[in-house]
Amino acid sequence: ARMGLPALALLLAARLLHTQASPSARSFQLDYEHNCFRKDGAPFRYISGSIHYARVPRPAWRDRLLKMYMSGLSTVQVYVPWNYHETLPGVYDFTGNRDVEAFLDLTAELGLLVILRPGPYICAEWEMGGLPAWLLWKRDIKLRTSNPAYLEAVDSWLHILLPKIKPRLYQQGGNIISVQVENEYGSYYACDYGYLRHLLGSFRALLGSEVLLFTTDSTGAEELRCGTLQGLYATVDFGPGSSVTEAFGAQRRVEPKGPLVNSEYYTGWLDYWGEAHASTSAAWVARGLEDMLQLGASINMQVVSWQRAQPPVEYMFHGGTNFAYWSGADYKDQYKPVTTSYDYDAPLSEAGDPTEKLFAIRTVISKFQPLPVGPMPPATPKYAYGWVALQKYADLLDVLDVLCPSGPIQSQFPLSFEALKQVHGFVVYHTQLPWDVPDPATLGTPPHSICDRGYVMLQKEYQGTLERDRQTTLHVMGRKGDTLDILLENMGRISFGANTSDFKGLLGNISLNSRPLSNWLIYPLVIDTAVQQGWPHTALPKSSRGGRLGPAFYTGTFETPGIAWDTFVKFPGWSKGLLWINGFNLGRYWPSRGPQQTLFVPGSVLHVGQPNNITVLELEGAPPTPVLLFLDRPLYNRTL
Repeated sequence: ARMGLPALALLLAARLLHTQASPSARSFQLDYEHNCFRKDGAPFRYISGSIHYARVPRPAWRDRLLKMYMSGLSTVQVYVPWNYHETLPGVYDFTGNRDVEAFLDLTAELGLLVILRPGPYICAEWEMGGLPAWLLWKRDIKLRTSNPAYLEAVDSWLHILLPKIKPRLYQQGGNIISVQVENEYGSYYACDYGYLRHLLGSFRALLGSEVLLFTTDSTGAEELRCGTLQGLYATVDFGPGSSVTEAFGAQRRVEPKGPLVNSEYYTGWLDYWGEAHASTSAAWVARGLEDMLQLGASINMQVVSWQRAQPPVEYMFHGGTNFAYWSGADYKDQYKPVTTSYDYDAPLSEAGDPTEKLFAIRTVISKFQPLPVGPMPPATPKYAYGWVALQKYADLLDVLDVLCPSGPIQSQFPLSFEALKQVHGFVVYHTQLPWDVPDPATLGTPPHSICDRGYVMLQKEYQGTLERDRQTTLHVMGRKGDTLDILLENMGRISFGANTSDFKGLLGNISLNSRPLSNWLIYPLVIDTAVQQGWPHTALPKSSRGGRLGPAFYTGTFETPGIAWDTFVKFPGWSKGLLWINGFNLGRYWPSRGPQQTLFVPGSVLHVGQPNNITVLELEGAPPTPVLLFLDRPLYNRTL
């Protein structure tokens, strides 16, 4: 069973023996004789919850971490997405929302310990599992193996990241008590022990010999065989529906001694576009948590030898949002892209609000250890800014000079995003019909060639959408020389399982009645660069065709009543697209498919005392009256 999601990292930290450690002797170690962790020499357990700083705006970090601390957590579990920081080969970004050092320092300031999961692969339903898409520019690269090209890139990244981590290790005076190497590697096809040994050597060389290094895998025998390695402490992950005894029995088969650890205890689940909103009962989660806590708390603390169960890491405790293009995808018989919301039905909602589930978990924790003194911080204020009217600015095909300032690339046949060195977003493929098509002809591609959605325009008129693993043909008519444009959208690369080499774009020839089309002009679009520079609000007005169908930009403004509170935007009558406010990419909306009906807008992206600029890229069809509705609560499905 797959258990590779951002699980609510719930790991209980409670001192078990009344022994005192020297203030200068900072240590965090495994005690194989007594089956426990030892912190500064004393037996220790932790309660931890997962939070992904990349899914939370920096101004909200303190609020979310404080709520986790007040819930009774002693520790937070943190992923580091490689592709979030090394955006292009050798180009690094640790500023603003990507300042992982500032985030880690804030956890220390608030008195939280950290379990760090720096990958290089993390899954997390994040774009390509955290691996940079530019790795695929070398088409024959073999990811997550001993492939030299892959290891060279990994080593280069680790030599940038891990020196930032080392001073923050617990043994160095920091608060990072353990570091995971890779993630759920047993679920990957390669089973390359040489790769794991290489990572172990790199982590030891850069972090030292004292830090506790561990792995996490699901409880299947094959997963634990391929995902574990001597020198890395093996932990497991499972949810509240699993048998605690059987799951920890699986860990015992690879780790006969040491603490029992559930590194990902699933408090909820993720949403896929086109499926029902996932939810998990608060009572069910709390009951499973209490069962695991009782495994440890029922032992007399004076006993010399015991089986000690480490409480689970709750994945997720706070999910957050897949802003911009960072949502990943799964492949389960077909391609399944993840929604923009990563609410995860977690104890802290997408907007960071305490839920019934949080208080149920907090009540369980209070039975085993004292809670912090003081009230739980309240939900962040929300505001319903109401209706905002938009107007059409231009059809996408009419502004290619702005969106692709470098001009098109000529190619006999289509090129992939990777061949174009386009990481995210969109590419336009343009050609002309080479002959008259007086009767409906089939426009199509070979299987698995549309990655992931292609919006087809003939003579700039929208014809329909081709979609990966769904609709792969359309019927068109036209004359020789008519323009054919296909806007290809990358919906997020696969983040879990065997196929993380998820190439994007047109991966095969487009054919008309089985005859391949050729002579393409290919436009890699840099939409975000243009929008961040103020376009189209700072541009001259553009005359546009009046039609509502097909890819087009819409703009509008609104002002706040002297406040900048969080809000949620609904898209009544819109089909599918992206939203920017003040140049910040809030992610994809797709109400026609659902379940998500609203996008979360953090108050930190809004302006007070000046207009807030809205830019919408609608891909299929806008409503007759293009308006947005700002609400004070989210909607996850149309029945709500």
